Amino acid sequence: MKISRKLIPYIPVVMLILAGCESRIRQPTKICPGKDSVADALAALKLQSQNVVPLRANGQCRFEYYVEGKDKPQRENLSVKFWANPPVEIYMQGDKALVPKAFVLGSNEKEFWLSLRPKEISTHWWGYWDEQDLSEGLVINPRTLLESLGIGEVESQRDWSLSNEGPYDIISKRQRDMVVKKIYIFSCDYRIRKIEFFNRDGEIVADAELDRYKEVSDGFFVPSLIKVTTYSEETGEFSLSITLALNSIKPAKITEPQRNFLFKLPTPRGFANVYRVVNGKWFKQDQ
Repeated sequence: MKISRKLIPYIPVVMLILAGCESRIRQPTKICPGKDSVADALAALKLQSQNVVPLRANGQCRFEYYVEGKDKPQRENLSVKFWANPPVEIYMQGDKALVPKAFVLGSNEKEFWLSLRPKEISTHWWGYWDEQDLSEGLVINPRTLLESLGIGEVESQRDWSLSNEGPYDIISKRQRDMVVKKIYIFSCDYRIRKIEFFNRDGEIVADAELDRYKEVSDGFFVPSLIKVTTYSEETGEFSLSITLALNSIKPAKITEPQRNFLFKLPTPRGFANVYRVVNGKWFKQDQ
């Protein structure tokens, strides 16, 4: 049994919830004036990210995945350790009894990786950022999680446009004349509430919904509820999900030895399959 191959490029984090047991995303109802230009909108986002700090957290998650030949999802309950060192370093590890590192997601400036150890999958994926076309494939990846947490890099005005819809300012990014990303910002507090990702055909392939912002350090707010979903090109449904309940989100002091350990591309050992991802496609490698 194996997970559907066509869906694998989308799964580094397919549904991710940072919160307590309640997973409902509240929809804003209050309407406030939005920004006058995309430059003003991006400047406001950049201002909020200036006080970003490294983060760490612990918690529990339920890991669900689909395998061929079974109608119902398979489930794993994992304990989770999480670190983020802005703007590009992230590490998340899920452990279960007798299976350490059952789920590992990581990123540094040059590379990213994902490892899944349930026996039905037993696969390690890795790749270089400069070999990826960000408009397709790996839209749900470590950098997407960083962006959802508000600690990704805020880009310049180039290729962005601004519109307004009800309580939201919406900034859209174009790549080769196609919209590849939309960010929905609640105009009243100017915090991101939703991010949508599109493929080259204009179809939505993933979205992230954000809620319940908490102040982690002076002026730096992080959403305590993040729900990320990826969609199958054929069925419109997700192929794998993770529900993560963090006990705490707090600033962290990450030492250089910790950085070299946490954010270093691991050597894959004991996996049935190892793939190198290039431009959203993946190629099997010998171990």
